[in-house]
Amino acid sequence: MNTHLLALQLMAVQGCLGAFDTLYHHELTEALPGRPTARRELSIHALRALIYSALFIGLSAWSFQGWWALALLLVLTIEIILTLWDFVVEDRTRLLPATERVTHTVLAMNGGAFIALLAIGTPGMFALPTALVWQPHGGLSIFLALCGVGVGLSGLRDAWAARAIGRMQERDAGGAPVRFAGTERSFLITGGTGFIGQRLIRALLRDGHRVTVLTRQVKQAAWLFDGRVECIASMAQLPSSRRFDVVINLAGARILGWRWSAARRAVLRQSRVGLTSKLVDWIAAAEHKPAMLLSASAIGYYGIQQRGDDTELSEQAAPQAMFMSDLCREWEEAAHAAEAHGVRVACMRFGLVLGTQGALPMMLLPIKLGLGGPLGGGKQWLSWIHVDDLIAGIAHLCRTQGAGNYNFTAPETLSQAEFSRVAASVLRRPFGMPTPGWPMRLVLGEQADLLLEGQRVVPAKLLGSGFTFAYPKLDGALRNLLR
Repeated sequence: MNTHLLALQLMAVQGCLGAFDTLYHHELTEALPGRPTARRELSIHALRALIYSALFIGLSAWSFQGWWALALLLVLTIEIILTLWDFVVEDRTRLLPATERVTHTVLAMNGGAFIALLAIGTPGMFALPTALVWQPHGGLSIFLALCGVGVGLSGLRDAWAARAIGRMQERDAGGAPVRFAGTERSFLITGGTGFIGQRLIRALLRDGHRVTVLTRQVKQAAWLFDGRVECIASMAQLPSSRRFDVVINLAGARILGWRWSAARRAVLRQSRVGLTSKLVDWIAAAEHKPAMLLSASAIGYYGIQQRGDDTELSEQAAPQAMFMSDLCREWEEAAHAAEAHGVRVACMRFGLVLGTQGALPMMLLPIKLGLGGPLGGGKQWLSWIHVDDLIAGIAHLCRTQGAGNYNFTAPETLSQAEFSRVAASVLRRPFGMPTPGWPMRLVLGEQADLLLEGQRVVPAKLLGSGFTFAYPKLDGALRNLLR
């Protein structure tokens, strides 16, 4: 077989593998465009994608002859250097999941193969008169050109995301730090590598506090925070003489995902109720009790609110007899057990947290594509909070020594349709494409209630304690996050 044609076929395979890696890993599971530590990685991805775009389009139907063959070889050399640099940056900034490591290995092998084939043909092509000769290959040329367009758009997306992260970092560095206490204090954080945990720890460090992180991903946590935090894998590593002023418990397996089978429910309970009970057991044995335990919960505590019911749910509203309500109730009961040891306990019932990570990017994707509209009728209530207000609310409870249960939601509540309409307005996209809810129920079962049902939750206790929201309205929150 012609080595050049084989190289083009391997490039087509590279395009398919790259598309999978970008969509599944970079966008969905790792959410790199919203990860504060991914700025350099995204910049490298942008450069590599633009190079690949030129290679796919250029090689799809042209033969590089003479000096053009050497120029092609130079571009391939630059791509190899960027790939190696990308590997180093990834290894220093995040712990890659197994599927991504396997995908990268296959990409490297396949890429090495087609580059080697192109390099083998370079001497012969260099001997020909310098020219770009039109040599199309039918459907293969069309596919490679489409790959070039796709990878080019991906590169622009990564470049834009890297720029946005840089602006966000400048904004955070230039703003006044969130105040958690008047003096330096020692914090123990669980769930510190998650979306909320990362922002919380960076805020604590900016405010001059000492932070210890309990995490299964010790190496990743150390990288995330540049070695500025102590990382432990289990409570057994902490002696009973260890002193913490505040414990903030954010740990919990991702609620959205596989159907809530018996096994999945057990995992969700263990990651929330089980871990919280272990924290309280350690507190019970500690020689120096922390002053406060702040423990995450969720507005799923209130169950679901019937369509047409406009009742505002304050912290006094009752739970319901359903899994997500039971899970939150048991989670909070486990945390409040620390009160028996003289610890002030505050449970924070989070609404939908809006930020550059978390659920918002996926929620906005259909709207960005012009497909935004009512989901499952769109009348379900949606209670949300900007991530900056969430961090500021945690700091407020630390300063005021708050106790009890608190709703962490913005004062403004909207229906799902209204939420999408505001987002479409901010993004300057059309609104009105309805999406039926039954396919989601078919796939997710009871878990679909998280998306198709809602609760109109209000932050009565936070407002009553004097807390002021920086983003009380959705329009301002989205403009801040998407600018």
